[in-house]
Amino acid sequence: MLTVLALAGAGSALLSGCAPGDSWAQPHPAPTLVGAVGAGFLPESSPSPEATVQPKAGSWDDVHPSAGLRVVLVTAGDDDPTRTLVSAIESWATAEKVELRTVSAGDDHIGGIVQALEMRPDLVVSAGNDLVDALAVVTPSHLEQDFLIVGAEIAEPTQNVTAVDWTGASFRGVGLGAASEYDAATFTPERSERALRAGVASVLHGQTGVVLWVD
Repeated sequence: MLTVLALAGAGSALLSGCAPGDSWAQPHPAPTLVGAVGAGFLPESSPSPEATVQPKAGSWDDVHPSAGLRVVLVTAGDDDPTRTLVSAIESWATAEKVELRTVSAGDDHIGGIVQALEMRPDLVVSAGNDLVDALAVVTPSHLEQDFLIVGAEIAEPTQNVTAVDWTGASFRGVGLGAASEYDAATFTPERSERALRAGVASVLHGQTGVVLWVD
């Protein structure tokens, strides 16, 4: 599998490595959280790795990422929930002055994730259940990179992987059980953006490696 990743990374570097003059090739200030999360966002004690955390609704409403946050959205699938997630992420990026780049992984899910890594973003956000199994393969080998999975999760996340789920959205990979039955109708624009904002707040606050539940 390491050989597969190495080959995928080499191909991606040829296709998407930062070109001369690319603004992302230059260093920039580390991203921060602007504002403070409200009461009930953080649990009373530090959650254990892979724990499910249920922040109080709206406790993330008054926080924002610092301007210029570099995010790569990796997406796969053309189903309605995935399209809704992508649209919500794009709208959020515009509103928050986030520098967003998108990788459509197509059928090469590992290659798409590696392509995102080659861009060296502050955060990789994934949209689409099709990416979950590939994320489970790639993420443990890139502990320096933060990942945020919206509307799904991986079964055994490392500390760099944060996920946001709700009832109807908790796919964990092919053949694995989920915390709730999948329901495409729960992927509304409002819920998708709410989950994204909660997840970004958690990552920038340093609470990673957990699943946020945002019913």
